[in-house]
Amino acid sequence: MPSETLTSAPSRQLYTPEERARRDATIWTTVQGVLAPVQFLVFLVSLGLVTRFMITGAGYDAATISIVVKTAILLTIMVTGAIWEKVVFGQYLFAHAFFWEDVFSFLVIALHLTYVWALLSGWSHADQMWIALAAYAAYVINAAQFIWKLRMARLEGSRPQGARA
Repeated sequence: MPSETLTSAPSRQLYTPEERARRDATIWTTVQGVLAPVQFLVFLVSLGLVTRFMITGAGYDAATISIVVKTAILLTIMVTGAIWEKVVFGQYLFAHAFFWEDVFSFLVIALHLTYVWALLSGWSHADQMWIALAAYAAYVINAAQFIWKLRMARLEGSRPQGARA
C-alpha cells in the first residue's frame, strides 16, 4: 500500500459509525444546533446595526451592544463545540473531521476579542467597527465551512453503510 502524503491523502468519512452514534446521542449536538442559528440571527442584526453606524454615524451604542452579544454567543458556541468534539471524537478541539474549521474559528475568536480589547481601550468608534466587520467577514467564512461539513455529514449519512462517494 502506498504511503499517505499531503497530496494523496486517503478518502475518509467524516464520522465513523461509532462517532456518528455518539454525535446522534449527545445533547451537545442539540445545543450546537440551537446556538448556531441564534448566533447567525444575532450576527445579521448586528451587521445591520454596524453598517448603519458606518454609513450614518448613528447608533453606536446599539451596534456596540450587538457586537458584545455576538462575541458572547461566539465564545459560548466555541466552548460547547469543544465539549461536543470531546464527546464525539475524544478530544476537545482539532478533531480530524473539523480540524480546519477549528483553526479558522480561532481567527474568528481572535478578531472578536480584538474588537472587545479595542472597545475597552477606547479606540475610535470607526476603528472598533472596522475590526467588528473584519471579525464578521471571518465569521461568514467559518460558518460556510461548518455548513459545508453539515451538508457532507448529511450526504454521508444518506449513503448505505460502507459505500464511498
